[in-house]
Amino acid sequence: MDSNMIINALVFVLPIIFAITLHEAAHGYVATAYMFGRVTLNPVKHIDPIGTILVPLATKLIGGFFFGWAKPVPVNFDNLRSPRWHGILVAFAGPFSNIVQVFIWAIVARVLLSTVEPSGLVGPFWISIAEAGIEVNIMFALLNLLPILPLDGGRIVAGLLPPKLSYAYSRTERYGLVILLLLVVTPVLSWVLGPLYVAAMRGTYSLFGFA
Repeated sequence: MDSNMIINALVFVLPIIFAITLHEAAHGYVATAYMFGRVTLNPVKHIDPIGTILVPLATKLIGGFFFGWAKPVPVNFDNLRSPRWHGILVAFAGPFSNIVQVFIWAIVARVLLSTVEPSGLVGPFWISIAEAGIEVNIMFALLNLLPILPLDGGRIVAGLLPPKLSYAYSRTERYGLVILLLLVVTPVLSWVLGPLYVAAMRGTYSLFGFA
């Protein structure tokens, strides 16, 4: 691994950790799962060494969309007043947290671009991290909104379907991980999400006045 690959990996480490761990924490906050001690913004509590760091960096290095996971926050749906509709909100909380992070990283990038000297050593590195934060969170939001169980998009679809169809659809979860892995390691995922990713990146950069 050459120095450029190492630097590229370091640029993405912080955005990936925050993207995945805050995504998982958002599920817990909406589900009010405080009794499990996992509803915290402290990334250490959510980090899975393989799913949060190694797998996302590996998928970044080989190209294509990021893929990763954190330690799942236990959600007791029996405690929700409306398990169906509140379950949809719990599922959407994760991708929504990534959308919020897109805006936060974009603001950070905008501020740094306005204040940091281009010839400096530290400033441009942090600008690269902020830009990576935009890229990572757009990817994770799009990926998790795919209508495949156990992804959040699948949970949302299951909640919107009539009970009988929802039950039949929920039975596809046993195949979901295999389907997702096949999509990640083949060009199919890029074909499906690529145009949406490009549009989201362009829209974000245009909104915040990036070159």
